[in-house]
Amino acid sequence: MTDDLSLAAASDLLALYRTKQVSPVAVVEACLRRIAAENGVVNAYCLVDEAGALKAARESEARWAKGQPQGALDGVPVSIKDLILTKGWPTLRGSKTIAADQPWLEDAPITARLKEQGAIALGKTTTPEFGWKGVTDNPLTGITRNPFDPAKTPGGSSGGAAVAVACGMGALAVGTDGGGSLRIPAGFTGVFGLKPSYGRVPAWPPSIFGTLAHVGPMTRTVTDAALMLNAISAPDWRDWLALPADGRDFTACLEAGVAGLRVAVSLKSNGIAVDAEVAALVRAAAKVFAELGARVEEVDPEIADAPEIFRTHWWAGARQGVRAVPEAARPLVDPGLRGLAAAAE
Repeated sequence: MTDDLSLAAASDLLALYRTKQVSPVAVVEACLRRIAAENGVVNAYCLVDEAGALKAARESEARWAKGQPQGALDGVPVSIKDLILTKGWPTLRGSKTIAADQPWLEDAPITARLKEQGAIALGKTTTPEFGWKGVTDNPLTGITRNPFDPAKTPGGSSGGAAVAVACGMGALAVGTDGGGSLRIPAGFTGVFGLKPSYGRVPAWPPSIFGTLAHVGPMTRTVTDAALMLNAISAPDWRDWLALPADGRDFTACLEAGVAGLRVAVSLKSNGIAVDAEVAALVRAAAKVFAELGARVEEVDPEIADAPEIFRTHWWAGARQGVRAVPEAARPLVDPGLRGLAAAAE
């Protein structure tokens, strides 16, 4: 466990709250200091509600003092990707075409579940416009940068979420994923990201990218992702495609190990090989699984029509997103997104 509260895992923070060694106020203050010091360089957050976060932290502190936490994540700081509705905060989706000065009256299901469990929302994280691409920049708030090398990208579209977690700007983050939007930035920044099965985490309103788009956790540890998934997989009547809530505890099998599990390692697909450095790192990771008892096999699947299938679904979603923008405002849309929509026609 780290001595830096901004980098502590959610599971460790909850243990410290339970024993009254640390206050949620101290944790939120540490995260806010990180944001103040580093966000100007990495551009992870597009909105920070310092006053609201500190108020929620004081309320959490009072509950823990009485031994009456509100839920399983009480006092844990979290960020919300700026594609996800948050009551009282604008959800601008990285776009100049959405008016900030309108009523923002609802929390999306994932936001509501986190708040119900006592998590403290610090602010909104950056995304490419409407989450359309695998890097994170947009016409509204500019470029999000990789904290390990600001000249490089953190990936996308959940780049802001990944950078926030990597930099200690919140223990938990909400990400979304259609074509790698959660997994790419997790890989590029060294955090843990999970794209759950579609419907495992209720989502509303529906994404323009349809059933490609899933909502999931981004954290610094696997345990924290399981804790977060317990909260966000609870049902919501607005998503009638959501999987039935089955009451499972995603933390229950974390120590079960991988002995006997089958692991496929793919270093090329359709004849396209990955970079040699990446291949070496993946093989090293696979070796660890083998040493732990998993059955590891290197395979090279040929899925020749996969790119065209994905392109059809993704481009159609982009087209619908741009068509929903009033025609007079379309010149404000990211030129790359406009080009994709035009190609989809």
